[in-house]
Amino acid sequence: MDKQLIVSIGREFGSGGHETAGLLAGYYDIPLIDESFLHDLAEENNIPYEDIKKYDEKPRNMLFSKTVAGFTNAIEENVARLQFDYLKRMADNGRSFVIVGRCSEYVLRDYPCMVSAFILGDFEIKRERIMKKYNLSAEEAGKVIKKKDWIRRNYHNYFCKGKWGDSRSYDMCINSSLIGIKGTADVIKSYIGQRGLH
Repeated sequence: MDKQLIVSIGREFGSGGHETAGLLAGYYDIPLIDESFLHDLAEENNIPYEDIKKYDEKPRNMLFSKTVAGFTNAIEENVARLQFDYLKRMADNGRSFVIVGRCSEYVLRDYPCMVSAFILGDFEIKRERIMKKYNLSAEEAGKVIKKKDWIRRNYHNYFCKGKWGDSRSYDMCINSSLIGIKGTADVIKSYIGQRGLH
């Protein structure tokens, strides 16, 4: 790929956002950056992978952390900052990639080659997808969706000025329940083309 392209995908749990990101990475033959990059981050910073994974995309626990003179003892915040710095270095180095979550639409907002989308979905369809994927009952799947989205919302809103899922924070918001995962990826691909980024 001659032009640099960064695609940021925010997502509700069960909306197919990760699958959409995978399709886009395949369309452009560029890396998909998801939790797999945590291995690189752990090795680069000499931190056990399990510690990085445990606090990945987790909101800061205000009861058990404090900040003094700009320094914090909050593990969640330190892990998030390591991730943000990693993404900025990739962007500064001219790398093209698709990134899932990690406040990327905010962290990488100053890069003109970045396109951001938030994928949402109808609750019943998201629940059915999670039931099949994780072999859960309807009640269990519903609880998991609500918990995961609560965690993502609190994580995102702590680090970003824009609100999680607010259309003003992204180039576009798409309901994948209406057009499917491939249709969602195709809409984003069309938008990228209209922007002249590929």
